Amino acid sequence: VFLVSCFIAFSTGTSWGTFAIMISIAVPMAQSMGTDPHLAIAAAIGGGVFGDHCSPISDTTIISSMASASDHVDHVNTQLPYALTAGGVTLIMYLILGFLM
Repeated sequence: VFLVSCFIAFSTGTSWGTFAIMISIAVPMAQSMGTDPHLAIAAAIGGGVFGDHCSPISDTTIISSMASASDHVDHVNTQLPYALTAGGVTLIMYLILGFLM
């Protein structure tokens, strides 16, 4: 759920659109698999925010680079290491929680 949410949000540049798509898929999927739906919702939201933050076509990324009067590509390149670090740690935590539950 986290990885698919990351991909959708990165591709579309919207976290809220990803929430609408993925939460409606993740909750029934979690219930039918007998896992915690709260974890599925968290993975959908976390992936949506991560993908939106990394996406160069995201409205928040574009507005942030415009508001700071910096080059858009430079802004994307400077925020990627931080987002990728947080996303990697999050992915590892979801894998651990998935195996424990």
